[in-house]
Amino acid sequence: MTGPEKQRRWMSPDFLSELFSNPLDPGYADAAARRAQQGPPTGWRRTSRRSALIVVAVLIGLLFAVAYRQTVADEPRRSQARADLVGQIKQRQEATDDLRGQADRLRDDVARERDAALGADEAAQRRDAEAATGLRRVTGDGLVVRLTDAPDAAEGGGEHELGRIFDRDLQLVTNALWASGAEAIAINDQRLTATSTIRKAGGAILVDFRPVTSPYEIRAIGPRDLDDRFADTAAAALMRKVADGEHIGFDTRRTDDLNLPAATEPQLNYATRPAPPSPTPTSAGTSPIPSGGD
Repeated sequence: MTGPEKQRRWMSPDFLSELFSNPLDPGYADAAARRAQQGPPTGWRRTSRRSALIVVAVLIGLLFAVAYRQTVADEPRRSQARADLVGQIKQRQEATDDLRGQADRLRDDVARERDAALGADEAAQRRDAEAATGLRRVTGDGLVVRLTDAPDAAEGGGEHELGRIFDRDLQLVTNALWASGAEAIAINDQRLTATSTIRKAGGAILVDFRPVTSPYEIRAIGPRDLDDRFADTAAAALMRKVADGEHIGFDTRRTDDLNLPAATEPQLNYATRPAPPSPTPTSAGTSPIPSGGD
């Protein structure tokens, strides 16, 4: 290839320039010219093309009909499976609630027997410690904070996702109540302790691994001015702002004689000192080599 040919090749337009200057592919241009010269297809070519289009349309319609029929036929099974799962969940929830009630009654019986065996002072100290840690039912005056999702809140997200109550909202409110002087707190009858967790799992909020749903009622026992202290917190101000903007429910009311249940006894982990390592065994017939000698 000579020098001038290389020069002309390098000076050819780039891809974008070629695309805008010649938007029609040469193959399409040739086909259009041939069609203009020969005219539209006639005779057997026109008939075969029309027949092919009809066959393709019939096949597509048949596929849609089969898919629709299969979907309709499978819908009762899916609905039945969903109903069975919901029924199993409700049965397991009822069984769990019954077992929890039995455990609470047995724990109360054990506590009475223990208090009877202990002295009056020791029993009182133990009751106070259990009440402070959440392991005993408590009664007193306090504050009820009620949080509800917005009426148009979406379950799966979308533009109304901010109209839902999140786990961090419950965390924010409960932390503000603790800071305001609350002595005991429960969320939808789930008593909070020092090891309690409030987290989100999928679309549900879990309090100590038990699901809670809207409306969320946070009951707190504390001093007489607990409502005034909580109203002055940044958390209450933020929730009022969110309630005005996203139309969630946020209400507080002072209530007398609140009764908070006892929490489930936590499973605590204890650290233990590891056993000292065993001495390294020596080979038979040999003695350790003394150190420090010449």
